[in-house]
Amino acid sequence: MKIHEYQAKAILAKYDVPVPRGEVAFTVDEAEAAAKKIGGSVVVKAQIHAGGRGKGGGVKVAKDATEAAQIARKILGMTLITHQTGPEGRVVKRLLVEETLPIERELYLGIVLDRAQGKPIFMASAAGGMEIEEVAAKSPELILKEAIEPGYGLAAYQGRNLAFGMGIPAASVNSAVSAMMALANAYNACDASLAEINPFILTKDGKVYALDAKITLDDNALYRHKDLMELRDLNEEDPLEVEASRFSLNYIKLDGNIACMVNGAGLAMATMDIVKYAGGSPANFLDVGGGANAEQIKNAFRILLSDQGVQAVLINIFGGILRCDVLATGVVNAARELNIKVPIVVRMEGTNVEKGQEILKNSGFNFTVADGMKDAAEKVVRAVKGAAA
Repeated sequence: MKIHEYQAKAILAKYDVPVPRGEVAFTVDEAEAAAKKIGGSVVVKAQIHAGGRGKGGGVKVAKDATEAAQIARKILGMTLITHQTGPEGRVVKRLLVEETLPIERELYLGIVLDRAQGKPIFMASAAGGMEIEEVAAKSPELILKEAIEPGYGLAAYQGRNLAFGMGIPAASVNSAVSAMMALANAYNACDASLAEINPFILTKDGKVYALDAKITLDDNALYRHKDLMELRDLNEEDPLEVEASRFSLNYIKLDGNIACMVNGAGLAMATMDIVKYAGGSPANFLDVGGGANAEQIKNAFRILLSDQGVQAVLINIFGGILRCDVLATGVVNAARELNIKVPIVVRMEGTNVEKGQEILKNSGFNFTVADGMKDAAEKVVRAVKGAAA
């Protein structure tokens, strides 16, 4: 689950990571009041779940509260387009008004899970303010790494290694190390999958601050954090993904035209791969789970077909807990109730597969039953091309 910058900074501040003084604002009046309270020059920052806000015009410096109000009036309600939002952009509905700071250097700090090592990895770089992916591609030697031992957190000596490696002056090393250890503590306590400060700044008077912050929370651990669940902003999520979560369906919208309904994340990934290999383009990732029932199948279909770009549906199911006959019944009921017009290709294997195939054949609908994944992918791609011809 992604959260906003101001929410991430509130979490970091709770664990003693230094952050600038700032307040969230939902209206122009609130932005002006926040700027007056902070005093002097302030930064007005659009709050959306995407990077590149500055380049898109969503981050502006104001010399006083009056100018802050003028900037807020322009940014609030605007559709902000960045390299992470896609061409449709995001509507800005909240702002962070924050004090400006005398920046001497911009650095980078981040923590992600290294699945190969089975440990969180603390990354640091002197190339702050840049996209870390760009730094990794062009100058990987600039990224310093320290593995965090589960249960111990980031050790002080590891923080010093990173601080000196980034060239932080000796007088500021202790405060930088404290901030890094606090970031690691916040990452662990929140069950985060990502915690990033870019830039992590060194000011002209030798202090350190998290000038920006990004935290992504592990959905699987949110049951332990009822307070963090309240930070979810549904306006920042795809409406179909939000709808799918109501029915315990794992759905991610993509840009293609072939909808995929699969049980099991691994099978879903393989299905998308083989669709691409056959020359098609997946419209989504949809895992109905191992124990889906007929009602969930119907809701899954409804969500899939709500995507106007879908021209065909590929169902790829391995019947274990979810028996093939239960799936087939759900598919037939969905086709009947939702008046499905697009071609549907079904590949089933496992428990009661013959019974499931018989239900599909006797349904009165023109389902295409495939023999294996390769055959299913080729048939659904042909169906799309035939519809477009």
